[in-house]
Amino acid sequence: MNNKLLTYMGFAKKAGKLVSGVNTVTFNINKRKVKLVILAEDISENSRKKIMKEIRKGQVDYIECGTIDELSHATGAAGRSVFAILDDNFAEVIKKTID
Repeated sequence: MNNKLLTYMGFAKKAGKLVSGVNTVTFNINKRKVKLVILAEDISENSRKKIMKEIRKGQVDYIECGTIDELSHATGAAGRSVFAILDDNFAEVIKKTID
């Protein structure tokens, strides 16, 4: 797991540019606010199907990395497996960190 990714997610949360949870992320994808979706590697199959449908429909970039525990701990959102970045700059930095 990339520690820089977790750090940037924490910064985005503090800046109010990160949302979490399948329903909240879906809502923001439909509002065209989401720049990047981050999925936990151990997300449930049902949640994966639901969010992937929305990602394809909204044509949003996504990455899969980390576990639910790692991502939730970094953002202070217990038990969440889906996160969305709402800022272009944070999204670009996170994509570069993953590459």
